[in-house]
Amino acid sequence: MQLSVGWYFHVLCCSTSKFYKRKVIVMLKDIVNFALKLLGFSLLLCGIHYYIYFNFYSEIDLYLPIWGIYVFNLVLVFIVFAIINHKVATDESKVYNTFLVLTIVKMALAIVFLLPLFVGKSENSTTEVINFFVAYFLFLGFEIKMLDKFLKGTQTK
Repeated sequence: MQLSVGWYFHVLCCSTSKFYKRKVIVMLKDIVNFALKLLGFSLLLCGIHYYIYFNFYSEIDLYLPIWGIYVFNLVLVFIVFAIINHKVATDESKVYNTFLVLTIVKMALAIVFLLPLFVGKSENSTTEVINFFVAYFLFLGFEIKMLDKFLKGTQTK
């Protein structure tokens, strides 16, 4: 019995598409799981931040709203995780290099985000920079912890 080239192509395409669909589903589950944890972490941290601000520092007028700081960090951390997740799903070779590049981009974007404070638009720029960087480093710690957990999980699969 002789099999045609078309049959081999059909088997290869079908098995590849099933494998690809399975990878995409796993990738989306990881992203949704991470997004829920990130959202919970953000809401908790933002609530604590607002509590401290309103009870101890309410007399200080902020140029950058606290919610804006958290939305900025939340979006950047989510984008980094999604890119790393996609990189792991397609090619695991240079994940750590990608993480370092994305972290440097995040730092540059943080400077751009804080630029109004550096040019003197706020009377309390020191307080605002501290507000931002406390949240930034807590988000960075969360991101590193979750990526470490994610990458360890992908190595065991």
